[in-house]
Amino acid sequence: MKLDKKFKPRIKARIRKNKQIISKNFDNLFEWIKGAELVELKECNTNEDPVRPELDNVFRRSYGRKIYGVRYMGEIHAVMCFAYTNEIPKNVEELDKLSHDAFLQSAQRDQNVGQIAIAYTVWSKKKGGGKLIVKEVFKKIKNSNHLNRLITLSPLTDMATKFHSRNGANLIQVNETTQNFEYKVIKK
Repeated sequence: MKLDKKFKPRIKARIRKNKQIISKNFDNLFEWIKGAELVELKECNTNEDPVRPELDNVFRRSYGRKIYGVRYMGEIHAVMCFAYTNEIPKNVEELDKLSHDAFLQSAQRDQNVGQIAIAYTVWSKKKGGGKLIVKEVFKKIKNSNHLNRLITLSPLTDMATKFHSRNGANLIQVNETTQNFEYKVIKK
């Protein structure tokens, strides 16, 4: 009986200490997010792309297409690639054609390419990076003059569905090999 009373305070103290350590480590895990910044990239390592590694950097940068990254302490932790269009593509071939058309039309519209930002690939190398890059790109689109929609061209996978649903997107159509989600853009 005496032995039991002697150990209870020690166990409670150990549990308290472990909770503090876990809480501190959890905070440190996401600390990098506060100092991260969204940057436009000239290229990315396409071999790291789990969605569309077959698309080279020339494709990703042609006809007004962009590559964005989240940089922290000089290192890229998440990447998202976009094409600007005026219609919603159902596959990569349509994405190529529609972004090319929007780019050519932009010559007549003050260089504003397309009204829809199509995110066709996103990946993260660090926990929380995918959600952060979606949030940062979303802010950029809300502040743009010509973009009014953020739509994905996502693979037909549970992972893509869960990722976009958890980040507030709505499924708008399922295609033969892809699915499109829309993030609601409300201009200020």
